[in-house]
Amino acid sequence: MALADLTGKVAIVTGAARGQGAAEARLFAALGAHVVLTDVLVDEGRRVADDLGARFVRHDVGDEHGWAAVVEEAVTGYGRVDVLVNNAAICHVHPLVEQEVDGFEDMLRVNLIGPFLGTKAVTAPMTAAGGGSIINVSSQAGLQGLAGYSAYGASKWGLRGMSKVAAIELGPLGIRVNSVHPGMIDTPMVAHLAVQRGPGGHPGAPLTRVGTPQEVAEVVAFLASDASSYITGAELAVDGGASAGRIPTPIPWRARGGPGAPARRDRR
Repeated sequence: MALADLTGKVAIVTGAARGQGAAEARLFAALGAHVVLTDVLVDEGRRVADDLGARFVRHDVGDEHGWAAVVEEAVTGYGRVDVLVNNAAICHVHPLVEQEVDGFEDMLRVNLIGPFLGTKAVTAPMTAAGGGSIINVSSQAGLQGLAGYSAYGASKWGLRGMSKVAAIELGPLGIRVNSVHPGMIDTPMVAHLAVQRGPGGHPGAPLTRVGTPQEVAEVVAFLASDASSYITGAELAVDGGASAGRIPTPIPWRARGGPGAPARRDRR
């Protein structure tokens, strides 16, 4: 059961046509929010919006002028903006020496400049509404280095840093800014990895499984709600413990006493 209550809040969710963004939009609507979904995937985005009785705007988050249309849709349709979820992202995996400049710039444009533009665009209407909450969906790759993710990691580390600056600057206006850092989540973005669901599917995480979009959405909804009213400038990892540290292989005490067993201590 969700802790959050979003009754009456007006939320903009980017990248909401599928995956994590769609899960966030669906949960927000279920919790009572009025939702404006945005995405470049028009047909899929409209289907989700129609299912929820919500509004949809075709939107490239890296287009500064496009943000004005999104905010206008929210204010015209619902009278205010209370929440922004900067969820839209792209990811390509390449060794650093093979990463093309164009691809690097594309990821910065969508994953970092997009949230920057969105934050600027909603500051005035959120201030007029008495405050609000901005949730920047970063990544485990924004908490630690991951081989092959030079461009993606740079964008997500940057988003984490920008979130903290925004929290400091916008706090006096009543606007909270936090970052969420999903690990391996079962979405279309990781479909090429042939993710295995269930226990044992993600041995790199202490919980040994991949996460679900719903699990990320629950955390995002909490940060959007008044239940998190004294949280800003924070980073929340939703990664099954993957960013906590490296898991040794094999885990020493499991070999001695079975799964989860503590290491024996010999007495003399």
